[in-house]
Amino acid sequence: MAEPLRVGVLGMTHDHVWGNVCELNASALGTLVAAADPNEELREKMKHEYNCPEVFGSYEEMLDSVALDAVYIFGDNLTGAELAIMAADYGLHIMVEKPMASTVDGANHVLAAARRAGVSLMINWPFAWWPQLQHAFTMVANGEIGQLFQTKYRSAHAGPKELGCTPYFYNWLHDADLNGAGAYMDYCCYGAALARAFLGQPSRVTGTIGHCLKDYITLDDNAVLVMQWPRAIAISEASWTQIGHLTSYHAAIYGSEGTLVIEPRNTGRLLLANAAHDDGIVIDVPPLPEEQRNASNYFLSRISQGLPIEGLCSAEVGRDAQEILEAGLISAQEGRAVSLPLPIPY
Repeated sequence: MAEPLRVGVLGMTHDHVWGNVCELNASALGTLVAAADPNEELREKMKHEYNCPEVFGSYEEMLDSVALDAVYIFGDNLTGAELAIMAADYGLHIMVEKPMASTVDGANHVLAAARRAGVSLMINWPFAWWPQLQHAFTMVANGEIGQLFQTKYRSAHAGPKELGCTPYFYNWLHDADLNGAGAYMDYCCYGAALARAFLGQPSRVTGTIGHCLKDYITLDDNAVLVMQWPRAIAISEASWTQIGHLTSYHAAIYGSEGTLVIEPRNTGRLLLANAAHDDGIVIDVPPLPEEQRNASNYFLSRISQGLPIEGLCSAEVGRDAQEILEAGLISAQEGRAVSLPLPIPY
């Protein structure tokens, strides 16, 4: 068996880092060897609670001092893109937590840097590891619900602070420069990536953002993103003010011969309605192969086998989702639908 890949962590202000490091520590494919973040409290947590051998206050010092094969990036969306470019320049394989960047320009630069360096680049979408969502992709690819004409996804909770996110996390989520927007960037990104993965890149985008309830922030707390193709529509909804989880994190995929509803999290059901089952039935979802059960397993196995990152977590889907999001922001600001592709900014 090959030696485990040596993995470093750049940035710890995204709370998703801890779950991903747990998965890394449980994997035989990789080993955590170093982590860097300017915040001493986070460094100490990584060292003592997650058994990280070396921690650094400087990203550059870590990259210069430690032999690595790959990095996980868990900073804010603006800094994360900068760190990804830096890691690519060091010749390291890269996993970035969603979304890819704070702007499409940032995403374009990350993608270009990875391609120049010839390294793998993965954008981690946490819902990508739901067995029922992966099986929905298989059913659609097999033509089981016919021609797709709509996808819909809603991401919603009462707000990052109210949910219990750490101040390290919600402070940058509440900063439009570091995040890219508010709830819109944080949560409409999921539905944008899902639509892109199922339907390809849309031709027209309309965005609506609202500052509805949260008076202690100055950016959007609710948003709706509508994507259009010549013969399809997709909707992505985001809320930081929703009470309860009745409609949160559910996906719906509509085809000419059937409808799929994907319930949230690893334990959610996959429901199918078609001509034979008008009220819907529960689909038996097979267990996932080990390499598809979480982000670490997939990322490390693809690197070890010399295989490309494919599907929802590919860099191409991440980059295109970023362009969709940017078009939606332009639409919301200017009050008009925006066509894709966006012009190249010279």
